[in-house]
Amino acid sequence: MISGVGAGFISAFWSNGPVRVALAVGGGAAVVCAVVGLSTVMRRQSFAGHALADISGAGGSAAYLLGINPLLGFIGLAGLAAGVMEMAQVQEARERDLVTGVVLGAGLGLAALLLYLDVTLRSVSNAAISILFGSMFSIAPSIVPTVLTIAVIALAASVLVFRPLLVSSLSVDMARAQGVNVRTASLVHALALALAVALAAITVGAILATALLIGPAAAALQVARKPVSALVLAVAIGLGATWGGIVLAYDSFYWTLGHGWPVSFFIVMLIGGAYVLTSVLAHRDVGALTASPLSGCQER
Repeated sequence: MISGVGAGFISAFWSNGPVRVALAVGGGAAVVCAVVGLSTVMRRQSFAGHALADISGAGGSAAYLLGINPLLGFIGLAGLAAGVMEMAQVQEARERDLVTGVVLGAGLGLAALLLYLDVTLRSVSNAAISILFGSMFSIAPSIVPTVLTIAVIALAASVLVFRPLLVSSLSVDMARAQGVNVRTASLVHALALALAVALAAITVGAILATALLIGPAAAALQVARKPVSALVLAVAIGLGATWGGIVLAYDSFYWTLGHGWPVSFFIVMLIGGAYVLTSVLAHRDVGALTASPLSGCQER
């Protein structure tokens, strides 16, 4: 039986409008990031995901400056940067990192300028905090349909190329021999990655988006032996950390007399805890993945 205090907390939690919006938006972002993040980690493109997350901050800053939906700004610049990095047609990992680093530097420089203009021209003092670290309880309800639509598009794109990406991650030559259009699959993945980064940025902020994008997938791949198992576990970790973070952030208002702790802090800490736990389990299980996340998904 739930105590009076517990029942009161649950009732207040579910009746809170900003909380319901945060659960919907955060849940959609968590699922997309887990699915797209799995392909990203297996393709060893975690740095690219991190770069796009940081670069998306410039798009969010531009949106604040123009007075439009920040999500559109996150998507616009993340998509542009993903296209530039993908169209470079670089195959070697070292060269890919160099191109990614150059684009990242340019994006961060642009973000610094736009954030400065937000403060000086529009006097938007909270823009930097919202863009860089998120503000889930401040998300407008009107954005929920847009977020869910973007989530469906990103999931459809990622599912469409999941197997081709898996094969090409193991061997590009083998993928081509099986008739996989590696170039098209990479471009579709780049689109899905940009959308996932934008959804992560609108929830936990551009700076912390990498944790939601990479963390659940990396944790799942440490203990999962098959791609499907890794996918299910990554989604469970992402959703659990996001919704758990929302609950803790809401409850923290009672810890500090109305000054709650950031949702993004709790989400990142829970993802970090999940990664540590799966690391311990992986080292205890001789048959689990220990050397490379990709090798754990070679048996299908």
